[in-house]
Amino acid sequence: DWRVWEGDVRDFDWRDIEDDVDLLAGGPPCQPFSMGGKHRAHDDDRDMFPATFDVVRTLRPKAVLIENVKGLARASFADYFDYILLRLEFPELTLDEGESRVDHLTRLREVKATGDKRNLGLTYDVAATLVNAADYGVPQRRERVFFVGFRSDLEASWRFPAPTNSRDELLRAKWKTGEYWEEHRVPKKRRPEIPKRLRGKIERLADELPFPITRRWRTVRDAFVDLPDPRRPAAKRFLNHRWQPGAKSYPGHTGSPLDEPAKTLKAGDHGVPGGENMAALANGELRYFSVREAARLQTFPDGYAFVGSWTETMRQLGNAVPVALARVAAASIAESLAEAAFRKTAIAAEPELRSVP
Repeated sequence: DWRVWEGDVRDFDWRDIEDDVDLLAGGPPCQPFSMGGKHRAHDDDRDMFPATFDVVRTLRPKAVLIENVKGLARASFADYFDYILLRLEFPELTLDEGESRVDHLTRLREVKATGDKRNLGLTYDVAATLVNAADYGVPQRRERVFFVGFRSDLEASWRFPAPTNSRDELLRAKWKTGEYWEEHRVPKKRRPEIPKRLRGKIERLADELPFPITRRWRTVRDAFVDLPDPRRPAAKRFLNHRWQPGAKSYPGHTGSPLDEPAKTLKAGDHGVPGGENMAALANGELRYFSVREAARLQTFPDGYAFVGSWTETMRQLGNAVPVALARVAAASIAESLAEAAFRKTAIAAEPELRSVP
């Protein structure tokens, strides 16, 4: 029963939404900032942050959640990164006619420096955080920037949740306790040796802790544990789990090792980036991920069906936010909104409570 608008958000009349919006969530196209893109930032006509600011100003949501690539946090984009933060903080301080973006940024910084948000209309308390999806149980190394803002009148308190998974725990499970290999029934004679570059670090890991601080990073093997090889007949039992031939290695594109989190799944302009979307199997073989395997790496449920060619569906997955990471971020925002509402209610009730004999 959801209302769905399939098209350019700039063509949608946001004034049609009269509800009180709790959360506006989005991922403005990242190509202007991607490490693999042309790095044109706000000079790129695919930059959809201006449209995002317009929607925030129109809907006045209680909270805003925006995800983008790590490249946006590069030093070369520092001014535009600051511009995004300030535009989200002061969405009604719009670009004046004839005003350059540089002058607008200067004006926004001057307003911010006063430290006074009174009489500025709609304002938000905004924080930006760089996170690695692998630190939250996603079997993929995927670093992304999250912008989260709460409407200032709510006086909400928020920070991105602490990581739940760690590389150290994966190293411990592999090379200290061996439980990782035992869990996957890998015989000792088939287990790889400790990489030389990691020996010192592994020696420094405590053999025992009173309790694990975090769970271990999840690996490609973890994600595929009950999936048959896509070449086998049993693969037909799974949606979108089909063999894709043609995988090969070339410099810089060597696939994702089976016993590490996958490399970042990407969506290329001209087809699928092979190195990031291949599995490097224990026997030295390389093969492309099936769509279902890529969906597992992005933590989509197995019942989620993808429509289109392998190239198109892999592009969809390369552009997606891992479901488990989205859940962590959204749940923390929902909790902060609930706490803020409770505090407001409690404060409003205080005079009545004080008057009770």
